[in-house]
Amino acid sequence: MSKVRMHSMTQIARRMFELLEPICLVTFFADECNEELAALGHRTYWDGYFAGRAAPLGRVPAQVVHAAFYNFADGEAARHIPSAWETIPPEASVAARERGSAASLRRILGELADSPGLVRAADLTTKAATSAPTNGRVMYAGMRTLEVPGDPVARLWHSATMLREHRGDGHIAALVGARIGGTEAHVLSALEQGIHPPESFGRIHHLPKERLAVVMDGLRERGLVDSDGHFTDDGRATKERIEALTDELATPPYDALSRAELDELITELEPITATLVAAGSR
Repeated sequence: MSKVRMHSMTQIARRMFELLEPICLVTFFADECNEELAALGHRTYWDGYFAGRAAPLGRVPAQVVHAAFYNFADGEAARHIPSAWETIPPEASVAARERGSAASLRRILGELADSPGLVRAADLTTKAATSAPTNGRVMYAGMRTLEVPGDPVARLWHSATMLREHRGDGHIAALVGARIGGTEAHVLSALEQGIHPPESFGRIHHLPKERLAVVMDGLRERGLVDSDGHFTDDGRATKERIEALTDELATPPYDALSRAELDELITELEPITATLVAAGSR
């Protein structure tokens, strides 16, 4: 039976996220990308992260990067932008990010990297990734300005990353609509993952305790977390609504694919994703 016949497009969008996210994670977890960015002269991991991810936007100021990324604390983008671009052009960071990510995928996937299935997955992922409207999608629109690589492995990574940024733009819209700020979003994600106290979550544990206390107090006042820092029923329902809307807003790229193409794409991605998950995408 078809893998997509009985599913709604929002369910397809969620399944595609599950399949594509491990492809994108090599950029952040594997060594090759960081090594390529360091070779350019980026001094730290976060210099390379901000420069590489923001580079498709051009030489925008830190305030714009902060707004587009959304979930970093005040001042974090400004520690890296625009200083990361003072001696390294954005275009060089884009190229280094692509080279390193593709190299990681080739190493982890082994023979799968040269398989006809990967070529087909890259083609279908690219068809979806280059077909959605860019309206209101800042990070996705930036990625759409870049040339799609010819190499199938690099093309798969590039197109998966386009779709990740498309979904991320929609997730930010859902968070803004729910009046959930960037640090608050990390708290809700930590609770969803069973992390307690949520302030210990790796994405926010380094922030000043006073700042985290203000965030937690605000969530308590809104009835989203209880006095012990756990989800309330309203908090859990709010998180679920945000994720459901994120899935709904992530559907447009997949309208470009027929049901048969979606079924084929899922089939071709499954062994690729399984291999990456087994390796922790590193």
